[in-house]
Amino acid sequence: MLRARERGLVWCGALLLTAAPLAADYSLEDAQKFLTGYCQACHQGESASAGFRADDLSTIESFRSHPDDWTRLVARVSNSEMPPKGAPAPDLDAREDFLSWVEATWRQQACAADLAPPPTLIRRLNRDEYSASLRDLLDLQLDVKENLPVDGPGGEGFDNAAETLFLSPLHSEKYLETAKFVLDAASKEFKSRSLIFVARPEDGVSEREAAKKILERFLYRAFRRPVDGETIASYVNLFELARQQGRDFEPAIFFSLRSALVSPLFLFHVEPSGDDPVLRQYALASRLSYFLWGSMPDDLLLDIAAAGKMDDPDVLRMLVPRMLRDDRSLEFSTRFVEQWLRTRELEGSHAPDPELFSEYKEQAELRSDIRLQPVFFFQRQMRADASLLSFLDSDSTILTRSLVDLMGLHYEEKLSKNPEWIELPPGSNRGGLLSMPAVLAVSSYPYRTSPVLRGAWILDSILGAPPPPPPPNVPALDETQSAEEPKSVREMLTQHRANPVCASCHNRIDPLGFALENYDAIGRWRDEEAGKPVDAHGELTDGTSLDGPAGLKRALLDRNELFVRNLTKRMLGYALGRGLLPSDACAVETIVDRVQADDYHAWTLIREIVVSEPFRSVAAPAPESAAERLAEVRP
Repeated sequence: MLRARERGLVWCGALLLTAAPLAADYSLEDAQKFLTGYCQACHQGESASAGFRADDLSTIESFRSHPDDWTRLVARVSNSEMPPKGAPAPDLDAREDFLSWVEATWRQQACAADLAPPPTLIRRLNRDEYSASLRDLLDLQLDVKENLPVDGPGGEGFDNAAETLFLSPLHSEKYLETAKFVLDAASKEFKSRSLIFVARPEDGVSEREAAKKILERFLYRAFRRPVDGETIASYVNLFELARQQGRDFEPAIFFSLRSALVSPLFLFHVEPSGDDPVLRQYALASRLSYFLWGSMPDDLLLDIAAAGKMDDPDVLRMLVPRMLRDDRSLEFSTRFVEQWLRTRELEGSHAPDPELFSEYKEQAELRSDIRLQPVFFFQRQMRADASLLSFLDSDSTILTRSLVDLMGLHYEEKLSKNPEWIELPPGSNRGGLLSMPAVLAVSSYPYRTSPVLRGAWILDSILGAPPPPPPPNVPALDETQSAEEPKSVREMLTQHRANPVCASCHNRIDPLGFALENYDAIGRWRDEEAGKPVDAHGELTDGTSLDGPAGLKRALLDRNELFVRNLTKRMLGYALGRGLLPSDACAVETIVDRVQADDYHAWTLIREIVVSEPFRSVAAPAPESAAERLAEVRP
C-alpha cells in the first residue's frame, strides 16, 4: 500500500517544473475569466461565501488594495482546495498559467508600489540561539538546548520564525533551571569568571561600585544593547539584597546574573521601541549575528553599532566574509542546511531501516558523516565564495573514508576519517547536493527508494514548487509482489500511472525521481533493482529527456533561475526570522538579479540579503504584539 506521505504527493497543482515562461499573451482578462469560471459562483456580492469576494480582485491595483485576499486565493488554488469538490475545476495547465501570472504580477506591483516592510514581530531566541548565546556570553562550552522544548518550523520552513516562537509555562520553568545550572558551571571556570568579574571591591572601590561595573558590562553583552542607569540600578539592588541575606560577594553577583538570564531583554531578539536610531543599530547587529552565527554579536559588531555604522551598506558588505570565515558560521550552515534539505529528519523516525541497512545503524561514524556532508559542503562553498550552482553539480565534494566506502569511490591514497575537500573521479555521479547520501535517504522510505518522494523533494527543496495534497479519490499504489517475478518501483508506478487521475500528477513528479533510481535508500550506487537493470530515464512534460543523475543535473542547471529564487526566498526568510510577504517580492527579485549578474557568487547572495530593504528596515513591532509576548516573561 502507498504510505500516507506518498499519497499526499500524488495530486499536483501548480508545479513550475518545466520552467516554461509565462505565456506572453496571458493577461488580466485571462485571469478574470479564470475567476469568473471557477470562483465567482460562490464568491461575489454581499453574500459571498466566507466573506471572500472575487469581484474585488478585478484590477491590477487590487494587488495593493487587497493583498490578503490574493494570498488566500493563491493558497487555495495552489492546494487544489478550490473550486470545491463537485464544482467545475481547471486543468493543471490552466491552474499553472493563472498562478504564474499572479506571481509575476505580484512581483511587478511590489516593486512599483515600493511597499513598506511590515512591523517587526517580537520573537524569542529559539533553543539553538539560546544555547549558543549562553555559550558565547559566558565562554562556556556547554550545549543546553536539550533542556528546552523543541521549536517547530514556521515561516519559510525554519525553527527561528517568529510565527511559532511562543512562550509556555514550561519554557519559563526551564529558563530558571538552566540559568542556575550554567551560572553554577561558570562559577567554576576560569575563563567564565574572567569575563564576569571585571572589577573587585578593593581599596577605594566599594562593593556596590564593583558590582555596578560587573553588571554594566554583563548586561550590555547579555541584552545586546545599551542598558540605562535605572535598569542597572535594579540589578545592583538585587545584588545588595543577596548580600543582606548573608551571601558572599561572588554568590550575590551570580544571584543578580541569574535574574538577567531570565529577563525578556536576554530571551528576546533586540527590536527598536518606536523611532530609536541608537537601538536600531544594535537591532541590526543582533540580526546579522543571529543570521550568520546563530548567536549574539561579538565586541566588534557591538562597537560598530555604538559608532552608528551598522546600517551602512558598505560596512555590512565588508562584514560578510569575516563572519562566514569565523568558526561560529558552522551554526548557520548546520541549522540552515538541515532544515532546508530536511536532513534533520534522519535523526528520528525517517532513519533508514536498521535491518535492511545495518551499516547505517551499527556505524555511528558513518551516520555522522552522512548527516554532516551537506553541512560541510555548504559551509566550504560559502567561505570560498563559490558558485551557488555548485549546489546542483560540482567537480569536488566533502568526503571521509566511510563516505568513500559507502559510495564505492576509488582513490590511490586512503582518505582520512576527517572531512576533506576532494576532487571527484571522472564519471562518479557524485557532484552537488542531489547525490549525497543524506539527501537520497531523506527523500526515500526507510525501507526502499521512492521516485515520488524524491521528485517531490526536488520540487520543494530545489525548485520551490512543492506539490499540494491530493484529492480524496486518489487510489493507493499497489505494492503487491510476486515471488516468481518481483516488480521494481518503476514498474509499480507505471501501473499506477495508467489511472488518468494519477497520471496527471505523476507525469510531473516521477521523471525527477526516476533520474535518481541508480541510488538506493542510503545513497549507494546500484545497477539493478529486483533483479532487473535500473531504468533511470525520465521525460519532463516539455519533452526534456533526463538520463540518470547527469541528465537531471543538466536540466536543473538549465533552469537555475528557479533554484536561485528558491534559495533566495529560503535564506531571506531565515535571515528575517519570519515568513515572506507580498511586500518582500521586490527584494527577492532584486537579490536574484544581482546574484545572476555576479555569476552566482555565494557572498553576493549573503551581501544582497543583509543590505536589502526588509533586512535593514528594523521597523518597530506592533504595540499589541510586543505587549502580548513580553508579558509572558518577567525579569
